[in-house]
Amino acid sequence: MHRLVVRLRHPVADYHRAVLNGKQVIVVLPAYNAESTLKLTVDELDRAIVDDLVLVDDGSTDATIEAAEALGVKAIVHFTNRGYGANQKTCYRAALDLGAEIVVMVHPDYQYSPLLVPAMAAMIAYGEYDLVLGSRILAQNAVARGMPKYKYVANRALTVVENLLMHEKLSEYHTGLRAYSRDLLAALPLDRNSDDFVFDNQVIAQAFAAGARIGELSCPTRYHAQASSIGPARSIRYGVGVLRTAAQYRLQKNGLRSFPYLAVSSLKQDARPPAPAAIDAS
Repeated sequence: MHRLVVRLRHPVADYHRAVLNGKQVIVVLPAYNAESTLKLTVDELDRAIVDDLVLVDDGSTDATIEAAEALGVKAIVHFTNRGYGANQKTCYRAALDLGAEIVVMVHPDYQYSPLLVPAMAAMIAYGEYDLVLGSRILAQNAVARGMPKYKYVANRALTVVENLLMHEKLSEYHTGLRAYSRDLLAALPLDRNSDDFVFDNQVIAQAFAAGARIGELSCPTRYHAQASSIGPARSIRYGVGVLRTAAQYRLQKNGLRSFPYLAVSSLKQDARPPAPAAIDAS
């Protein structure tokens, strides 16, 4: 059961929708105890680009909902903590119901930079990508930027194995900053995925199975006391789930096994215009 709390602040005038090819952009905020960081996150979202915000509160014990209401953010409440994956399922369902053409997930704990939302949305708006991942690894030293060494080592080890099993070459699979096209989200059977943290990796596996075009953007991150994190036991469970997902993807790809959450129809890609003819300068 959940309830919808809506208190809209004054609308932002003169949305420049043409900047993103006329696409409606909705940012979703999967929240758990984000009272102290929500305003920092929302304040850095460019409302000339972002048409709407939807926060899903997953049974927080602080005043996250009150903070969302004060900021005029649409809020959906899970009365009990249902898990990070379940939170995202509600986020994406709500965004699609509101007519989103591009959906960007931003963690409201202010770990990932909200300033990158326009760039990520643009990569989808003009038809280049179906999914864009904000990478903490690409073109930067994540440890120097504050990522704990044990997290960096685990991230790199899991990513290497995932790339090998899935025959792909992402810089990381574990980011919480993501942008999706409507067509991709609508095509994925998200309800078949886990309600826990491995949901993120299952979505990437589903996107690969659908033939989605996946891009990455270098993303600085902040590590602070209010940033969400999981303990050692859940980290181990997550790691095992990640490896299981990659192995299941390979087994299904090779026709050896089938898994319901990976039964995804191929995306119909729009035909791209031909490249212009080369100019003869002679």
